[in-house]
Amino acid sequence: MPRRIILHPGFHKTGTSSLQATLRANRTALKPHIALRLRWHMKGLLHATRGYSTWRDPLSLLKAEHRFETLIDGLPQMLGRTLILSAEELAGHLPGRGDLADYSAAPELLEIFIRSLRQRFPQAEIIVYLSTRAPEDWIASAYWEHVKASSLTLDLADFTARYAPSADLDAMVQKITHRLPCPVHHTRLEDCRDLPLGPATPLLDLCELPQDLLKQLTLPPPANQRLPAVLLQALLDANRQHADDPEARRSAKTALLKQAGTA
Repeated sequence: MPRRIILHPGFHKTGTSSLQATLRANRTALKPHIALRLRWHMKGLLHATRGYSTWRDPLSLLKAEHRFETLIDGLPQMLGRTLILSAEELAGHLPGRGDLADYSAAPELLEIFIRSLRQRFPQAEIIVYLSTRAPEDWIASAYWEHVKASSLTLDLADFTARYAPSADLDAMVQKITHRLPCPVHHTRLEDCRDLPLGPATPLLDLCELPQDLLKQLTLPPPANQRLPAVLLQALLDANRQHADDPEARRSAKTALLKQAGTA
């Protein structure tokens, strides 16, 4: 049984990729103290959480609960280690997709996950850790992520006007905190940039690792950084030029990314 469980469900565009890259790069050194389950370990579960955030129907919520329980039932013996479950889509889709205007599915999803963890590991300490970001920086990052990954054609001003409430991650943290029967910690990305292990530092601090081990850990290069402005504008232009032709849009965007060496 794990001694402590830390559930890290995002949010998107708050340094989560860099945090997970740090955990993965140091997994050998961390293994005696930490068991990791990252987003590539839970693809079926994340498909269900994205579905629930989109459809908000009881069947999708049950599917997310069942797949989460399947994940934790398949965990190995952890012998007093800390279990970290980290994947931003545990909170659902990144807001800004059509009618998906916020993270309001997150409190419901996290409540059922915490309930499942308490039933499976009744003696373990359970903590939720949320990474956040200043609203203006977050919504710009979310916008360009949608430009890159979807067919979005809105300009930044219109996107911001439509989805501005979703950028108030501190308000969502408060809603989650009030909903969950366990401690909820959070740190803004802006407060992590100069820390020894970047965005992973506050999460690893919750693990109470030996200081000599922390000094051995390495910080990999930042992950999933924003693409250059010229390339992002070209991707937006491709979305607009091929708004009615998905195949042509995908081909144009793939060619742009390959040409820039980022595909």
